[in-house]
Amino acid sequence: MVLKVTKILAFQTLSGIYSAREFVWWYNGHPDYSGLKPDLKSTDTAVILGQGNVALDVARILLRPTTELASTDIARHALSALEESSIRKVFLIGRRGPVQAALTAKELREVLGIKNVHIRIKESDMSVTPADEEEMKNSRARKRIYELLSKAAAAAGTSKSDPDQRELHFVFFRQPDRFLESNERKGYVSGVNLEKTILDSTESGKQIAVGTGEFEDLNGSLMLKAIGYKSVPINGLPFDHKKGAVPNVSGRVVSQTLENLSQTEPGLYVCGWLKRGPVGIIATNLYCAEETVGSISEDIEKGVFKSSKAGSKGLMQLLEKREVKKVDFSGWEKIDAKEQQMGNERNKPREKLVTWKDLLAAAAAN
Repeated sequence: MVLKVTKILAFQTLSGIYSAREFVWWYNGHPDYSGLKPDLKSTDTAVILGQGNVALDVARILLRPTTELASTDIARHALSALEESSIRKVFLIGRRGPVQAALTAKELREVLGIKNVHIRIKESDMSVTPADEEEMKNSRARKRIYELLSKAAAAAGTSKSDPDQRELHFVFFRQPDRFLESNERKGYVSGVNLEKTILDSTESGKQIAVGTGEFEDLNGSLMLKAIGYKSVPINGLPFDHKKGAVPNVSGRVVSQTLENLSQTEPGLYVCGWLKRGPVGIIATNLYCAEETVGSISEDIEKGVFKSSKAGSKGLMQLLEKREVKKVDFSGWEKIDAKEQQMGNERNKPREKLVTWKDLLAAAAAN
């Protein structure tokens, strides 16, 4: 196959490359992406750039038997596409090593336990340095992740071949440099060029990936980018571009800092990734929200601010004035009941409504 290179910054010009966010929303039935049509038939290989929980979830969907997925709440259109999928190999690409993989043990165990999936990890990638040992000593979570991956790597050598077996490759110490375009299918991705990396310790003790100048190609016509998210600034709010977050103290937005003292903006609060950066899982967001709500309650009790605004009634009036369609809690309950009813008919927890038209119709039903 004749290949030509396309700079990775121009990835949107090639077909077959998706962000993990788009792909996740597709199989979860998000109305904005239910019409996405990823080509799962033209290749047996999917390459996922990233090794976080989102990357793991995408790999799980691609490799898990569809007979098992059929009893979950996965969107029907995604299940139909996966039933005809030719994907048999999934590569998870990470810039650093197994000790630094941004996974959580629960999600990793679930993927490692998928039926008829053969885990492949290079033995050399599992070697650890004194710096790695120090990281694991200081983090029980990192040590647990490494132990799970080590166990999976060791078991791989003893597993028996199976005609229905699929493969999950953990590829460490590689970073994407550019995507490859095939002359045989103009405008389509055919692979990715990867640069080998090594770890370099910073003054803070953190190990970062550094390119070595050595490159290799990995073929595949389905590429999924799961290399993280970053919040964008909001007009009128201070923003830390390095952290990708709004400066805050326990959720209180910081307007300025003078002589190491933070001055907060009364009545202005932040939560979630905009508060702390794109890290953590759902439970992390719950604790994060709890802290911000605690700050709001505390400020109300102390009389830090007095609001003269109309509150929820004012919001409803504003939405009506701007002719914004809204769904209140009772409408959401109707959607929930409708999806559960449809799911019961198919022995699923729910069958998701995947268009705005159907969602709004369900919310407005008597």
